[in-house]
Amino acid sequence: MTNIEKYTECFVMAFELQDDVNIEALEYQSIAQWDSAGHMVLMAMLEDCFEIMLETDDIIDFSSFEKGREIIKKYEVDL
Repeated sequence: MTNIEKYTECFVMAFELQDDVNIEALEYQSIAQWDSAGHMVLMAMLEDCFEIMLETDDIIDFSSFEKGREIIKKYEVDL
């Protein structure tokens, strides 16, 4: 599995998404599952998946699927 597939899978698992959701268009609070609690579940899954520790500022700035890609790249993970 590639890193982008792992990244996408974290969103699917954290938010229990169905196939009809455009994952790449997701933004914080654009779906009911991506509330503050869901956000922390996603952050924990990403940290576990990529064996990284996200900084607090990055957790706060993680506002969309695309913004998250930029943030994850800071931790030397190629997506």
